[in-house]
Amino acid sequence: MSMERGSRLRALHSISGVVPVGAFLVFHLSVNASAGRGADAYNAAAQRLQGMPLLVWAEVIGIVVPLAFHGIVGLFLMASVPAAADHPTASVRRMAILQRVTGVILFPFILFHLWTTRLVQMSDHGSLDLFHLMQSALASPWIRAFYVAGTLAATSHLASGLWSFSRTLGLGERPLARRALAAVAAGIFVVLSAIGLRAVAAFRLP
Repeated sequence: MSMERGSRLRALHSISGVVPVGAFLVFHLSVNASAGRGADAYNAAAQRLQGMPLLVWAEVIGIVVPLAFHGIVGLFLMASVPAAADHPTASVRRMAILQRVTGVILFPFILFHLWTTRLVQMSDHGSLDLFHLMQSALASPWIRAFYVAGTLAATSHLASGLWSFSRTLGLGERPLARRALAAVAAGIFVVLSAIGLRAVAAFRLP
């Protein structure tokens, strides 16, 4: 692969992670937060989404395709581009390694989550009690631990991705700007992680 094509592919990979995939993660976590208000609130939120027109097409075009592109290209880049490439400082290299580690965790987690929730929900034509389905699944300590790891991987992947993407735009040239960007990324990670982990905790059996 030429340097120009490789640079273009990495740019598209970053954009796909920040815009459609990152936006969907924030939206998904906000919907999951309704689990804290109980089964009725969570199922009502899920059913409202199911009632959206052209939902399947919107999911395929706006979520599945960008997510598949981001995941597959990410695995390809991991296999073909060293983690230290184009990363002159230790902190940037550590962030690149974090991106790769969390991406490896996310790939099986997203497939598992999709298979056990969205596909099951589609086969039940939206009438499934999704809250109690999640509650039963998360009763297993292994699945609960997998969800905690997946949630933290997703939020840290997005936060570090936003940080690295902002640097490609030239926003972190000065030390003060770099520290500000790092603080913003850390804040995004903390807030989104708290929302996601509270949602996981809301599915505890009484």
